[in-house]
Amino acid sequence: MTQTSTSNSLEISSRERLIVALDVSSSREAFSLVNELKDEVGAFKIGLQLFSAEGPAFVRELVDIGAKVFLDLKFHDIPNTVAKAAVEAARTGAWMINVHALGGREMMIRTSDDVREFCIINSIETPKLIAVTVLTSADSLTLNEIGISRDVETQVAELAKLTALSGFDGVVASPMEVQTIRQAVNDVGFLVVTPGIRQNTATKDDQKRVTTFAEAMANGSDYVVVGRPITEASDRLRAVYEILS
Repeated sequence: MTQTSTSNSLEISSRERLIVALDVSSSREAFSLVNELKDEVGAFKIGLQLFSAEGPAFVRELVDIGAKVFLDLKFHDIPNTVAKAAVEAARTGAWMINVHALGGREMMIRTSDDVREFCIINSIETPKLIAVTVLTSADSLTLNEIGISRDVETQVAELAKLTALSGFDGVVASPMEVQTIRQAVNDVGFLVVTPGIRQNTATKDDQKRVTTFAEAMANGSDYVVVGRPITEASDRLRAVYEILS
């Protein structure tokens, strides 16, 4: 396999780095996407929309047919609540789960400790634990509106450092901040998962900080998340091939 990222010594193919967002409202729609794409992509993301409609049982169904699932619920609450929720997320067999880094160090440490202990006791694989830095739909104006005076790049760097210190495996961030994260966190194994991927940057939908798959890989992303450019394409397989090329 060809190394496509300088951040991790483990060689992973471009296909394995591609996570398709199942931004649909029913298991029927989701299964259609998974059955069509599971041999061409690395994993599937279940977010709030699909999880609210189908629940944890559906996550287990996908895991049972061999799909890798990124459970994107962005937990953000008091440490005890998030830790318990994350343990339940791990119970589904999800490959990756996330929280909001703004929940703070205590929340992330408690979550990391509890999830890892649960997985050891139950002899199951520990999911990748990652934290959201700044949503790709946000910019510096958005941060200012909620009382954060830092610019996006600085905020992402500080939250990435906090996440690493809290024992998490990586962060979610725009591909535009990947190199900043690499400079802030001196750990080649620290994962950076990047949404906001488009076939061309002229199409942004509701995202503000976007780039292409190739640019994200060149910047050092470990995994990229793509939703509508694939799921809403008239030919989904062709859309996957075009993104990977």
